[in-house]
Amino acid sequence: MTPTITAFERSPDRGRGQARDMRVRWALEEVDQPYDVRLVSFSEMKKPAHRALHPFGQIPTYEEGDLALFESGAIVFHIAERHGGLLPDDANARARAITWMFAAVSTLEPPILERETAVLLERDETWHEKRLPRVEDRIRKRLADLSAHLGDADWLDGAFSAGDLMMVGVLRRLNGSGILDEYPNLSAYLARGEARPAFKRAFDAQLAVFTAASTS
Repeated sequence: MTPTITAFERSPDRGRGQARDMRVRWALEEVDQPYDVRLVSFSEMKKPAHRALHPFGQIPTYEEGDLALFESGAIVFHIAERHGGLLPDDANARARAITWMFAAVSTLEPPILERETAVLLERDETWHEKRLPRVEDRIRKRLADLSAHLGDADWLDGAFSAGDLMMVGVLRRLNGSGILDEYPNLSAYLARGEARPAFKRAFDAQLAVFTAASTS
C-alpha cells in the first residue's frame, strides 16, 4: 500500500528543504518506498479534518491504510522499522541508532529552534542582542559534544542510519548561520548526508512544490 504524507502547500522556507516533511520524504526515498503527497494550506492545517491526523495542526502526517501518524521522528522510525536499510540488524547497533534519532530532536534541535525564534520573531525586542549570543553558546556546546563524538568518522555509529538522517535534518537548520562552519567535521558530515542520492531526490521533490506554488 502506498503511504500518503502531508506537506505545506506553500512552504515558509521557500524550498530550502527545512520543513519536517523533508525528513519523511528522505526516509521513504532511502528505502525505495513510493509515496503520495497531499499538500495542505495553513488554514487547512487548523481544521478538524487535519487535526484528526495531527492534534497540533502541523505537518507532516503519514497515512497507510488504517494507520495515521504524526511527528517526523515517529514517522521516520516507523519507516525504518518496516523497511530495511535505515536501522542495523544487530540489536545493540539498532538501539544506538534509535538513540541518535532521539538525540537529534531532543538534545540538538531545541536550542537551534530557539535561535530561529530569536532571529525571526524577537529581533526588535530590547533584550535581543543580549539573548542571542547566549542561545548560540548553547548550540555551540551541543555541537562541540557532537563533533567530539563524530571525530573523523563518516557517520555517528558505523554505517548510515536513521540516526544520521534525523541528525543531518536537524543540523541543516543551521545553514546560513555560520555556526556549523566552526566545526569542520560536522560541516563535512552534513555535506555527506546532503550528497546521498535519496536526499537529493527528496529535496528536489520538495523544491518542486515551492516552484509550482511560486508560478501559480
